[in-house]
Amino acid sequence: MNSLRNHGVREVAIDGGSAGQRIDNFLARTLKGVPKSHLYRILRSGEVRVNGRRAAPDTRLAEGDRVRLPPVRTGEPARPVANPAAAARAGGQLEVLHEDDDLVALDKPAGVAVHGGSGIAHGVIERLRAARPAARFLELVHRLDRETSGVLLVAKRRPALVALHAAWRAGEVDKRYFVLARGRWRDAKRVVRLPVHRFLTREGERRVRVEDEGQQAQTTFRRLATWTMHDPPLALLEAELHTGRTHQIRVHLTHLGFPLAGDDKYGDFAWNRLLAKEGLRRMFLHAASLELAHPRTGAPLHLVSRLPPDLSAFVASLGAPSNGAAPQDRRSEARQHDRHG
Repeated sequence: MNSLRNHGVREVAIDGGSAGQRIDNFLARTLKGVPKSHLYRILRSGEVRVNGRRAAPDTRLAEGDRVRLPPVRTGEPARPVANPAAAARAGGQLEVLHEDDDLVALDKPAGVAVHGGSGIAHGVIERLRAARPAARFLELVHRLDRETSGVLLVAKRRPALVALHAAWRAGEVDKRYFVLARGRWRDAKRVVRLPVHRFLTREGERRVRVEDEGQQAQTTFRRLATWTMHDPPLALLEAELHTGRTHQIRVHLTHLGFPLAGDDKYGDFAWNRLLAKEGLRRMFLHAASLELAHPRTGAPLHLVSRLPPDLSAFVASLGAPSNGAAPQDRRSEARQHDRHG
């Protein structure tokens, strides 16, 4: 029988080992046995505070921060993976792009959440842990939306996680995505600086919109290929993230009048239904590459995920582009940039 403990309000000081960690991950490790759905509930309700202020799930902790934890009942087992053997097999099937003693880079498929919760039995990180039961430490370095495919980093050591978080905050990680947008995109390169603001809908869903009082967000779009004679015209773009705001690429594109193909939150819903009939049944957003310094050695690390078969097939179905070509790897992409300047 499980031993249950009721904790009253308590305050925890953040040490160097937890610095740089997201508050939701910190809670999951500190309040073992509390379901993730409940952790996110107390975050949304404002019961968790950092230095006296409400904490969002993606709040980063710094050494010396004081975290207020509300009364919770711990000791109950977290919801188990429904089928550990199946989860382990799925974790083993995740394609590894790079691995060393400090980190592992995965090629995340679309349709798979990065972590469990909100009705999802297990995500990428749970699958990976099930596949590697002897691993002492496996933590997500960053997030990708469920429908986004591509490069996903997992730290295998706490110092690596802290160093990678620091690099992310300092803007030292080059993050690039491939997107397909609707409209006549004319610029070879376009730098977009539009502040974004997060809010909750009446149904409690997280949304983002461009708003003057929001957080600064910058995206650089580079044209890879266009289909000007297609109805409607389409553009395949590379999106370079200079900031990592929630849904930044999607919101910037929609605000500019170039909705992202298949975007079920900010896109054109009627168009999405037509796209599904034409073969695109998910959002065209792919995390194509990460460039960063290795967290321990400082050596340059270049991680690349090729456009997955479903997106490649849809691009091929569009026929020959008016200019440019579909990205196959970073070498061809670099040549395109040289031509466009």
